[in-house]
Order: sequence, then C-alpha cells, then structure tokens
Amino acid sequence: MSDPVLHALAGAVGGMDGNVSNLASLTTSQSVRIFVNATLTAFSQVILDTVKREGLRGLYGGLGSSLVGIAVTNGVYYYFYERSRAILLNSRTGSKALSTVESILAGLIAGSATTIISNPIWVVQTSQAVHTADANPLDTVSKPKKLGIVEAITKIVAKDGPAGFWRGIGPALVLVINPVIQYTVFEQLKNALIQSRLARLPTSQRGAALATLNDWDFFLLGAFSKLVATGTTYPYIVVKSRLQAGNAHAERYRSALHGLLTIFKEEGLQGLYGGAGSKLLQSVLTAAILFVAQKRIYDFTNKVVSSLKQSRVAAV
Repeated sequence: MSDPVLHALAGAVGGMDGNVSNLASLTTSQSVRIFVNATLTAFSQVILDTVKREGLRGLYGGLGSSLVGIAVTNGVYYYFYERSRAILLNSRTGSKALSTVESILAGLIAGSATTIISNPIWVVQTSQAVHTADANPLDTVSKPKKLGIVEAITKIVAKDGPAGFWRGIGPALVLVINPVIQYTVFEQLKNALIQSRLARLPTSQRGAALATLNDWDFFLLGAFSKLVATGTTYPYIVVKSRLQAGNAHAERYRSALHGLLTIFKEEGLQGLYGGAGSKLLQSVLTAAILFVAQKRIYDFTNKVVSSLKQSRVAAV
C-alpha cells in the first residue's frame, strides 16, 4: 500500500471522527448562513429552535451524507496532496520540507480534484441539513420532515437535472484557496516549529523530525491554520452554501462575485458573515481533531502494514 493511500485512509477516518464531534455545529451554522436576513438566529437560538422543533435528532440532520462527504473529501484531498508532495520533493534535491510555493501548488492540485469529485455529495448534504420540506427554520411550531438521501437526490434532479449536483461549483472552486491557505500555514508553521526544537537538541539526538511534535502541537497547528483559512474565505462560503442549498435568493446570482455583491448590497456585512462564529467554532475544532486523528491513524496503519510486510518476508 503506497504512502499517499495510507494518508488518504487516515485522512478519511480522521475527518469522520472530527465531523461526528461537530456535526450539530455544522448543521446550525449552515442554517444561519443560508437563510437571508436571519439576523435573529444567533447560534444558540438556532440550536434551541431546532431541538424544540425536531428534538436532538434535528441537530444531526444529514449525518449519513455528511460522513460520506467528509470521508471522500479528506481521503481524496490527502491522496492528491501527498502524491503531489512526493512528486515535488522527488523532482529536486535538498530539504525534504515543502517551500511555501510548493505547498500552495500541492494544495491547488489536491483542492481542485477534491472539489470536482465531492461537490455532488455536499449538495445532497446541504439540502438534507437545511431543506426541511420548504419550512422556514425560524418557525418553531411545526415539525418539518428532514429529507432522506434518496429524497434529497430526487428533489435536486427534479429541480435542476443532473447539473444540480454541481450547484455552487464556481465558488467551491474559488474556495480551493481555503485548504491551500490552511495546509500552507500548517506546513510552514510545522516546519518552523520543528526547526526551532531541533536547534535546541544535541546533534546526536536529531533523529526523526516529526518525533519532536506531539498531539497538542498538531491540534493547535491544525486549529490555527483553519482559523486563518476560514476567516479569510468566509463570504465565499456563504455564497457556496446558498447555491448548493438551492436557496431562492441564490438563483439570482449570475456568478460567485455577483452573489457577493448582491448579498453586500441587500444585507450588508452582516449577510456576508452570517453564522461566522458558529462556522469558525465548527471548522476550527474539526480541523484540530482531524490533524491529530490523521497523524495517529497514519502512524498506526503504517506500523501494521510494515509488520505484515516483514511477516511475509520472514515466511518466505
């Protein structure tokens, strides 16, 4: 099993782990982003309204498709990122750490591939999470029926045809810059931290570089890098979410840029950053858990694969 495949498997499992921990936050933040002028729907109020209307299960709307989306997204991203990383490092001599430009290039390749492959899954998940049978989420009296995966797919095809699965692909491709920023910041801070710690060690103890980093390092680096990335690109996340959900107002957007300008004109900065607090909380925690879990799972899987190889060699 190749190294990129191991990273892909670890990323997929680690991503699901982080997503399950924060899915309630993801669902409520989507509701705040998607409904226009929902200025009264603070994060805590959306949670209370959802629980009152649908019970605790309502906080986990779209769990199945969300887990599939996270697994595919992270698996594909890690595979293409590690494959691109290996090609870049093998094409030159010297340091085995990616430069800033190399990190950006690897991120662009991985992010573009991931976006094109996973967009249909996220269209279905977004529809499930917020498309509650045409009911307004501010209505705390009625109890809307959550869409199942098959029902969500049927509604999307009926409304827009197969092309509906790629709603929001424009801003989604623009948002490739989000993981590019995230992984570039992560890689460069990780390299700086490693070099700083290695410089304080005696030469005889400068072994495996990553051994100088612990779980808390990966947690904090993952959290900070995601905070920078999501904080920078949040307005585009709002446009993408509205397009993917099939929001009626979003049908007027001729492009991602036109969507941004329309939201700013009609709703002001508050519209562009609606639900930002809950989204940052969800994204930062998910990313922090992902980086720790991915590293742990990769190390464990790598040891198992290596042991199996050694056993086969010994048997021969």
